[in-house]
Parts: sequence; C-alpha cells; structure tokens
Amino acid sequence: MLEISLSRVDAVLFDLDGALIDTAPDLAAALNAVLKKNNRSTLPYSAIRPTVSNGANGLIKLGFGDSLSSEQHEKIKADLIAYYQQHIADKSRLFEGLDSALLHLERNNIPWGIVTNKPEYLTRPLLKKLSLLDKSSCVVCGDQVANSKPHPEPIFLACKQLDVMPENTLYIGDAERDIRAGRLAGLKTIACAYGYIPDTEDINAWQANTLVETPQELLALLTSIRLKGQSI
Repeated sequence: MLEISLSRVDAVLFDLDGALIDTAPDLAAALNAVLKKNNRSTLPYSAIRPTVSNGANGLIKLGFGDSLSSEQHEKIKADLIAYYQQHIADKSRLFEGLDSALLHLERNNIPWGIVTNKPEYLTRPLLKKLSLLDKSSCVVCGDQVANSKPHPEPIFLACKQLDVMPENTLYIGDAERDIRAGRLAGLKTIACAYGYIPDTEDINAWQANTLVETPQELLALLTSIRLKGQSI
C-alpha cells in the first residue's frame, strides 16, 4: 500500500454509502420488506451488508436470484425504492467519528463533497435528513453525469464545482470503482475497509494510496490536515 504524499490538500471527496454514511441498516430493511411482500424468506443483516454498495439491482439479485423477468424485476425495484424512500434515514448515520472529521475540515476551510452513484432523488433527501446537505460543498450523483463511477467523469465534475485541481484532492471510497475513478481522475485515494466489501474482494488490489481499517483511522488521517494547503 502506498502512502499519501501531497504538496497540498484543497478538498476532500467522499463516496456516500459505506464510506461516509452507514446506510446499510435502512437498505437491508428495504430488501427484507420486499422479500416478505413476495413471500420470500428474509435475509440476515450480515448477508445483506456487503452488497449494499451495488444499489437496488444488487440487492434484488441477492434476494431473488437471476430468475426474475424484466417486468418482475422492475416491479420489485419500484417497491424496494418506495419503501426505502419512506425509511431513508431511520437508522442511517455518519460513521462514528466522521462528524468530527467533517467539522475539522470545515474549521480549516477545506471544502468537502460527495461523489456517489446513488441517484439524486435518493441522495439529497438522505443528506437533508442527516443535516448534511447544506454543509457539503458539492454533491455529484450517478444520474447527473453521462458516465458514473468507475468512469472519472463525476470526479472531474466535483473538482470543477469546487474549483480545485484533482491532484490536490482526496477521494475516499469503499469499492473498487471508487478507487479506480479517483485514480483515473488523478486524485489521491483512500480505501475504507470498514465499508460494504464482500469477502471475495481483495481491497489491496484496488491500488489505493492508503487504506483505513476503521472510521476512527479515517478520522485520525483527516484531522492530520491542519490547515488548507498543508500536506499529509
């Protein structure tokens, strides 16, 4: 694993689910709600959590397999999203300690933003419920760009909105597509081992600049950025 070496840090970007906010409890509840509605056995949280980063389609595949018709899939997806919208922040929270990390960045005038493949109509209500929407300096969602992650386009858009150079920016994520998008855009990247990662994934193969095992390690790393422009 490489170490982060920057001449300056002008902005910090986060993936949303699994890196910044622990959304798995509410998404797991949504999947189990539609499984129950369709007379299927519900799944334990531990089985659902690693799949959360793959969105509604990944959750449906986990719960229902590959045998659904297109019509069945779309109906179940609509039901899952409708349930999730009604319960979008019942249990979702910032990962422990990251409220302090965001406050530290804000106090030192380092803008932070979000780059997610989650659609805007789900992202913004979630952030609003958690009182983060007005604090974030930019929010780039998967349906706001022609090419979502792992393509670098949304990362470039976020850097443009923040008026920062990619090489002076950090991107933090819990999926290979996050790290790949960040690397392709020229950012330094941090992989979050505490996120929603299947046991079959080798996080070290993502080639992130550094790896954090816990939210507390990420907090320590981010709070080492003392002032805008200081290296870490």
